[in-house]
Amino acid sequence: MAGRSIAGWQPALAARAGLHYGWVVVAVTLPTMLVAAGLRASAGVVIKPWEAEFGWDRAAISTIIALSWVAYGIANPLAGRLIDRFGPRRVTLASISLAALGALGTSLVREPWQLYLVWGLAVGLGSGGAANVLAATVANRWFASKRGLVTGILGGGSSAGQLVFLPTLMALTVTEGWRAGLVLLAALLGLLVLPLVFLLLRDRPADVGLRPYGAAETGDAATSGAGAAVRATSIHAAARTTDFWLLAGSFFICGYTTNGLIGTHLIPHAVEHGIPEVATASALGLMGMMNILGTIASGMLVDRYDARRLLACYYTFRGLSLFLLPFVQDVGMLSVFAVIYGLDWLATVPPTINLTADRFGRQSVGAIYGWISLSHQLGGATAAYLGGYVYVWLGSYNVAFFSAGVTAVIAAGLALNVRRGRTPATAAAPA
Repeated sequence: MAGRSIAGWQPALAARAGLHYGWVVVAVTLPTMLVAAGLRASAGVVIKPWEAEFGWDRAAISTIIALSWVAYGIANPLAGRLIDRFGPRRVTLASISLAALGALGTSLVREPWQLYLVWGLAVGLGSGGAANVLAATVANRWFASKRGLVTGILGGGSSAGQLVFLPTLMALTVTEGWRAGLVLLAALLGLLVLPLVFLLLRDRPADVGLRPYGAAETGDAATSGAGAAVRATSIHAAARTTDFWLLAGSFFICGYTTNGLIGTHLIPHAVEHGIPEVATASALGLMGMMNILGTIASGMLVDRYDARRLLACYYTFRGLSLFLLPFVQDVGMLSVFAVIYGLDWLATVPPTINLTADRFGRQSVGAIYGWISLSHQLGGATAAYLGGYVYVWLGSYNVAFFSAGVTAVIAAGLALNVRRGRTPATAAAPA
């Protein structure tokens, strides 16, 4: 790459500082995912205010939230396909703009049906375009080594969104009303994240005259993972493999046991057991802190150990913690649960992305992981809806929590059966 000019003042400035521009891309992607995750996590904060203002029962509101998760899930393969075609910069700009408009629009609603459009569709689609598919693309395009670590850092950004925003949003909801928090998130997306993405995000190392981080030292062949850097697999070929469905099935359960159930219903569950709202949100912030540690640690571990065994451990650990949740009755017990459960909320993301890249090729991560991530969000939508329905039917969430514990153990078995290595020759693109 010697003699090739570095385009733009941003890469030139990074080069003078001795910094590979891939780390700048990570630094831009991190706040993008952080604020988008804060917007997604706010669903649990607004359930009870929406009940009070619109007079809907929890099952009806859960349907709106479930629709948002479905839209979020659809955005994952769509964003993966668009990123592969147009690059992450333009897709991220469009996604963040839509999410900001959705958050602002939600703060202006006066009729319940409007929530279906602005929260169910705009927020779901917009935040989905700036989520794990973006992280997977950045890690696999810009890094030949340290990919697990980068994925863990960016996954930690999603966790940090919960840590930073949930206590703040709950405090604003209590003092100023639920609309104030959404206006804050819309402003951060439009006035902070959008300019950062526009100015600093680049699509691929070649755009700035570089090779992926680590490629120059170790060589592309050595870092490709049996050709993963040059292989590409179509979604049609991937869908004919058992491994794709094992990954999608385990990730469906991941969504069911995290965002859909805990992310949506834990706050109202805790509040109705006498735990103050702000204390509940603070416990979820603690969960987010542990999630950051767990996700980054998972990214480091996946660079060294079998991703399948890591996934099996994470899902089993999660299942055991969910079995304990119905017995949480006070702030202290909730904080203990937050620590135990938080350690592996998003810890499943780095090994799942790693297995997808190893199995189907890094060139296909955006598209194929997008479909696997769709399964995750469908699991979340299922839990969001069923959690509300079970609550209306039985008056508690206990059955939903126990079902999540059982399915988490099943996910551990699915993960252990994923094969490693390249796809069949018929699925691989010519090198």
